[in-house]
Amino acid sequence: MSDTETTAVAEAPATETTPVVTPKQTLDITEIMAIIPHRYPFLLIDRVIEVEPRVRIVAIKNVSMNEPQFQGHFPDFPIMPGVMTIEAMAQAGAALMLTEYSQEDRADKLIFFTGIENARFRRPVTPGDQVRIEVKVIQWRSRAVKMEGSATVDGKVVCDATFSAQLVPRRREAAPATKSPTAE
Repeated sequence: MSDTETTAVAEAPATETTPVVTPKQTLDITEIMAIIPHRYPFLLIDRVIEVEPRVRIVAIKNVSMNEPQFQGHFPDFPIMPGVMTIEAMAQAGAALMLTEYSQEDRADKLIFFTGIENARFRRPVTPGDQVRIEVKVIQWRSRAVKMEGSATVDGKVVCDATFSAQLVPRRREAAPATKSPTAE
């Protein structure tokens, strides 16, 4: 068959026994930056490899010796701070939540941590590691979520935690002006 020829492939219609499969969604770094507000040096996810809306997300963090935290944590034995692994899980969760909003709606919103529970750091993460971050939704409300996250390197869990976050306006409303007492 030549390069210009095509073959028609008949697709079976979806029935009760053959479910329709939704294609896997992925996001590159540019698309991630269009969704969450974090930027270098604090943007801690490099790629999203799976998204199931309102259910789960899988992201990748490539750890490099060029990252600034390794200058002081620790100079002779570089280890990614565990709190940064938790932050990477939170950023993946934020990306999952914010994909439910249009770009226009996202422009005036931020997601804040509201709690971290049962955080466990099981193995060190070092330069050269590729961290696979999986975040699953436990509870989803219109402006708040509770999720559980797990980070693995080479199939071994390095960190896991349950965390919650809330969607808030990007700009706070100004407090009403109060009259200051004046001397008469």
